Amino acid sequence: MAARHEENPELSPTSPGEESDAVFSPVPEPEPKPGLYGTPVRWYDADRTEPYTRITPFQEINDTSVEFFYKPLTLSALAAGLVLLAYVATTQDVLEEGRDKRRVGVYASIASFVVFSMIQFRDGPFIRPHPAFWRMMLGINLLYELALVFLLFQDLKTARSMMTLLDPKLGVPLPEKSYADDCSLTPETIWGAIDIFCLAHALGWFGKAMILRDYWFCWILSIAFEMAEYSLQHQLPNFAECWWDHWLLDVLICNWLGTYLGMKTCQYFEVKPYEWRGFRQTRGIRSKARRVLSQFAPHDFTAFKWGTATSFVHYISVVLLLAVFLAAELNPFYLKSLLWMEPDHPIVILRLAGVFLCALPAVRELYQYINDPRKAVRMGQHVWLLLATIATELLVITKWSKGQFSAPLPTPVKWGWIIGATLLVLYPIVQFGIPSARRYLRKKAKKNGKKNQ
Repeated sequence: MAARHEENPELSPTSPGEESDAVFSPVPEPEPKPGLYGTPVRWYDADRTEPYTRITPFQEINDTSVEFFYKPLTLSALAAGLVLLAYVATTQDVLEEGRDKRRVGVYASIASFVVFSMIQFRDGPFIRPHPAFWRMMLGINLLYELALVFLLFQDLKTARSMMTLLDPKLGVPLPEKSYADDCSLTPETIWGAIDIFCLAHALGWFGKAMILRDYWFCWILSIAFEMAEYSLQHQLPNFAECWWDHWLLDVLICNWLGTYLGMKTCQYFEVKPYEWRGFRQTRGIRSKARRVLSQFAPHDFTAFKWGTATSFVHYISVVLLLAVFLAAELNPFYLKSLLWMEPDHPIVILRLAGVFLCALPAVRELYQYINDPRKAVRMGQHVWLLLATIATELLVITKWSKGQFSAPLPTPVKWGWIIGATLLVLYPIVQFGIPSARRYLRKKAKKNGKKNQ
């Protein structure tokens, strides 16, 4: 015992030896000191290399299969852009006297901003066909958002006159058209209702399936859009359609066909094996050409599982995403009606195509932000800007709609919106609120029972 006391002076003579179970008891750890390595951290000398201070991109390592397109060429792009601007601005052969140089100056400013966004913006979640393409789309979305902000401070008459600067044919009131004049279910009326918009419906829902990647989500959105057409046809006469046009031609044929093809494409990308080889490692002209074309295919593919009924956060996210998609679908109808543009006008088509391309990375960022909050510590730039764009469109439409739509909201529509909103509120209460309250009460009762014992 004395020998053990001499080996370890911290043991008292009566302390148990090594054979005792006391040696297996955990040793209390020292209390952590506040600060970094024991030194208090102040705001002006904080370590800026800590992980939470860095902006981590989605793809830190790009696929450099075609090495030339992934090398930084910022100075070369700057030099080429300046030479092109100087040539266009100073050469009289390009800008003849008497031409409208202001329009060319606006186009040059837009092109310069797009080139800057391609080079300097952060990467998004997609790297195919190239991260610069999606940076360019982000820049175009930002330009559109800035244009909407500018239009927000203009009155409707001024905005209509400004649209004639883009297209002199605009600025003329459009005739109102209704698709519910003859609703008899005959082959002639059905054939008369089939037009280019049926193809547009199918292509649109093919794109939505590629964005949302979920059958049920697409079905809910399809039905919700038709209900929105019912409730807004007192403002937009072209929303007035026959019942079979709503549910048979649109939902069951065009929308379903587009959704089915889109989901089949998603399933193909999901199970497709991705084995990327470098361009130099590919032998043969045919293999090299196939490798170049495959650059426009996804680098990989993530299947979306929104989990609406799994948690309250997922439910709110899906409801908000549904509302955003409905607004994105309805906004162009109001904008073209207020600005007197035909449905097939290039500006309307470009807006739809732009929102589709911007929504692809935006929904991907939102999905990762919801399902992987540890990696995506903040909302992505694409989804943030797309939300701002849709919201600004709503503000513009709300401002310009004053005095334009005088028809009151029909009573059935009003009750329909009230019932729908009530169901949206009751579902999370029944699905999440009541079970959480029961768990809380059981836990509290169990805790009180232990105290009484």
